[in-house]
Amino acid sequence: MNRERYGEKLDKIKEAGNYRELRELHHDGFLVHHDGRAMLNLSSNDYLGLSSDPALLEDFWREPDARSLPHGAVSSRLLSGNHAAYTLLERDLTDLYGKEAALVLGSGYHANIGILPALAGRRDLILADKLVHASIIDGTRLGDAEVARYRHLDYDHLREILFKRRDQHENVFIVSESIFSMDGDVADLQELCDVKREYDAFLYVDEAHAVGARGTNGLGCCEEQGCIPDVDFIVGTFGKAFASYGAFVACDALFKDFLVNTQRSLIFSTALPPVIVAWTRFVLRRMPALFPARLRLAAVAARLREALDGRGYATGGSHVVPCLCGANEESIRLSRHFRDNGFFVLPVRYPTVPKNAARLRFSLNAAIPDEDYECLYEFIETSC
Repeated sequence: MNRERYGEKLDKIKEAGNYRELRELHHDGFLVHHDGRAMLNLSSNDYLGLSSDPALLEDFWREPDARSLPHGAVSSRLLSGNHAAYTLLERDLTDLYGKEAALVLGSGYHANIGILPALAGRRDLILADKLVHASIIDGTRLGDAEVARYRHLDYDHLREILFKRRDQHENVFIVSESIFSMDGDVADLQELCDVKREYDAFLYVDEAHAVGARGTNGLGCCEEQGCIPDVDFIVGTFGKAFASYGAFVACDALFKDFLVNTQRSLIFSTALPPVIVAWTRFVLRRMPALFPARLRLAAVAARLREALDGRGYATGGSHVVPCLCGANEESIRLSRHFRDNGFFVLPVRYPTVPKNAARLRFSLNAAIPDEDYECLYEFIETSC
């Protein structure tokens, strides 16, 4: 055995400024406590502040049978883990999206590493945006399909690839995020729908950072941009704006049945606890009423981008706001500067983002009071 090589690799990671460690944090609403300091939590995906809303949780526990739901499924859905709570949640998702079917999955990672390998075979082509999430990249690697990447948000480049290669493949899957998790910019989904129709392709959109946070009813950018019927596979997660856990895909009934029979990350995973599935459905039913919170989230993000732009930092276009620093060392220094002044925002470095593209990533929360955000804006404008 050669144990030393792992230590050597860790040393290289440290030398490159890419070393990571787990922090033990104490959470108190929108604050986190670490190293004896209380800081505003700007590194959570709790976009609507639902995870720390005690009144919402109390309302859930007053739901009929909520306290009697099992806390663990202890089996896969294809064995004994498919509780009735799944059926109710999938029925609601189907109705809201106007699709034939919806399938609830264990997580966004389970969705992206399972759906694409199950659907795309040897005669097929997956065309993914250059900056799609690591889970999508892993999913493309697990399957037999040929894979190509088009330049980020460059739909002319996407068309060039399709013009040259569409006739060589039986099925083509165009894959994009709606809100990109590291850059915070937003895909033009109507344009992607046009491309998919032009080249007779399937369109797969990962709405992980958009569901709950965008759209009149919280159904994401597909709702906001008016293209739900034209997107073949709408994938969303419940671990962010929904303050829950799990994921889903909304699609045709044929594809749901196919995935139930072929998707390895579904077949070989323990089902979500029924109490979690019921909580997700409880939140889903309240999403339309949270439209004012979504508007506030957008307004806060616009003001933060204005403050960062004024200091010369490049930013995105959504409630995920990157502050591009370039070098790892600068992102670490700037993160420490924020934390020393009461703002918990962390550096994102290679391999999560490309080399020399390190950044801080602000993940905003609509429940944080205005006075706290004003302190953040003032700090950026005077001290960064």
